[in-house]
Amino acid sequence: QVQLVESGGGMVQTGGSLRLSCAVSGGTFSSLKMGWFRQAPGKAREIVVAITWSGGSTNYVDSVKGRFTISRDNAERTVYLHMNNLKPEDTAVYYCAGGYETYTYWGQGTQVTVSS
Repeated sequence: QVQLVESGGGMVQTGGSLRLSCAVSGGTFSSLKMGWFRQAPGKAREIVVAITWSGGSTNYVDSVKGRFTISRDNAERTVYLHMNNLKPEDTAVYYCAGGYETYTYWGQGTQVTVSS
């Protein structure tokens, strides 16, 4: 059973930074593709960024390019999302997700609130 636990959310002011972590237990972490998603109030969930099992390829949504960075540490079984220059429109619940082909496994989410 693969379990994902996010941490690191919180409230920051515009321009601030946060680092989200996603600790993964169970499964073969080094084979999982991983991604960060977010859902703002009243909006559909959207993918923010994905990373391949090797970390060799990433794909960011345009709105976060140049501000967010995803990384993974296969030895620590953890995926990170470094968020810089945060904006109020980044306010959302952020979810970590993983899977071998599709995003089968999901964390419980962590709230990120950016105040203006």
